[in-house]
Amino acid sequence: MGVIIGTMILESKFKERAVILRKQGKTYSEILKIVPVAKSTLSLWLRSVALARPQKQRLTEKKREAQKRGGLARYKTRLSTTHDILTLAKGEVGLLTPRELLLVGSALYWAEGSKQRKSARSVGIVFGNTDAVMVRFFYRFLIETLPIISADISLTLYLHESQRLRLGIIESYWRKELGLPRLAFDGIYYKTHIPRTKRVNGGEEYFGLVRIRVRKSTDLQRKISGWIYGINNANWRIV
Repeated sequence: MGVIIGTMILESKFKERAVILRKQGKTYSEILKIVPVAKSTLSLWLRSVALARPQKQRLTEKKREAQKRGGLARYKTRLSTTHDILTLAKGEVGLLTPRELLLVGSALYWAEGSKQRKSARSVGIVFGNTDAVMVRFFYRFLIETLPIISADISLTLYLHESQRLRLGIIESYWRKELGLPRLAFDGIYYKTHIPRTKRVNGGEEYFGLVRIRVRKSTDLQRKISGWIYGINNANWRIV
């Protein structure tokens, strides 16, 4: 009997201490570090405890901090997972053979290059994109696969009028990304129209579009079209 009474007294003291801490704005986690009871018991004790405004504000701030910590932890996990997937996938590709470079370059042109219309007598090689990695790969494809000498390649930069003051930064960006020591654009054109949509890439991360043209390349363009035709009509086989 004495043990039961002692337990009840101890529980009463724990409850009293928990209520005081809660009114001070302590969270359940903070209280459980001081009052050694089950969380379900603590919840039962504190469900009717009213809090003053400062205590509510403290709890709200604690909740926000916990959410930030949780968000940061998920962000780091996502970065780590993404890195592992990219590293594994990169290893699966390995070295590209000349034939594979031909196929990938042709597929890129299939997606982003100019095509000869039935009404047109001739169309040379024209390829443009905002993705510097893609532009660099296609440039390599021209030099190593066709092959084309760099003197026959013309580079044109297209920008929105609002980016005129960033021209030096943008030119430096493309020079670095394309790996060309003395990149000089044969032309720079500014788009004067005002986009109706809100562009995400319209700020400091906007670097315009680079268009590649190859001089006197009508027959080479037709050759690439033949490769595209071959890809489209090839039989698929899983080895």
